[in-house]
Order: sequence, then structure tokens, then C-alpha cells
Amino acid sequence: MNKRRVAVLIVVIALIVTTIAVGAETYEPGSQDDPVVTKSYVDSKIAEIKAQGTSGAFFEPVFVKAGQKLIGGEGTELILRSGTAVAIDNGENGLSDVTGAKDLLGGNEVSRNHLLLIPRDDGRGISAKTDIWVMVKGSYTIK
Repeated sequence: MNKRRVAVLIVVIALIVTTIAVGAETYEPGSQDDPVVTKSYVDSKIAEIKAQGTSGAFFEPVFVKAGQKLIGGEGTELILRSGTAVAIDNGENGLSDVTGAKDLLGGNEVSRNHLLLIPRDDGRGISAKTDIWVMVKGSYTIK
């Protein structure tokens, strides 16, 4: 009978030690196992995105004067909100007009509120005929 009690006691102690060891495991802050982050961490990541010269994951309103060109990088998304602009192509392919489900070749007028996608970093964008406001997500330059 005593041997049985000792065996049970050993098993119970082993279970308690194992439970404590598993519970004491530490996770790296911000990892998938510990997803809680601080406001300062989020603010620093947003500042990094803005410092890269891209609008990152957010649409950013951009003003472009008449005669200027907005050239987008690979994967940049554009939405013309006001004014008149025409597409700039790469000589072979145009901008992807996702809303209109068509390829918008150079010189063609950009429709307001249509989502445009620039597939590659090869000089495609839009040219402002009048002062325009464009919502931009991704990298771009104004010339």
C-alpha cells in the first residue's frame, strides 16, 4: 500500500513540475505568441512607413499642379478625386483601370473615382491637365 502511495505522489509531483515549467515559458514581446503591442511601437512603425516616402497601407491625398506628372512605383494605387488628368503608359501597356476593367493607354483621360493600378515601376502614372487631387497608396514621385 505504501509503495502505491509513493508512486501516486511521484506522478502528482511530476505533473505539478511540468505544469509550472510550461507556464513559466517566456514569449518574445510582439511575437505571434505574445501579440500585445504598445502605442509607441505602433507610432514608430507608422513613422517608418512615412519616412520611406510611401503612403504604405493607407491612401494619402496628394495635390498635383497642372502640368506636373505623378509617376507611381510598382503596385501603387491611384484614385483621381478632382480635376482632369490623362494616363502615362510605358510605351507598350497602360495603367490597369480596375473599376473600368480596362487597360488605360497613354493620353486617355482618367475617370474620376476609378481605382488605377500601376503594375511595374516603369514610368507609368498620370499627367495633370488641371490642378488635381489624387488618393495614392504606394510609392510615387511628382515631376
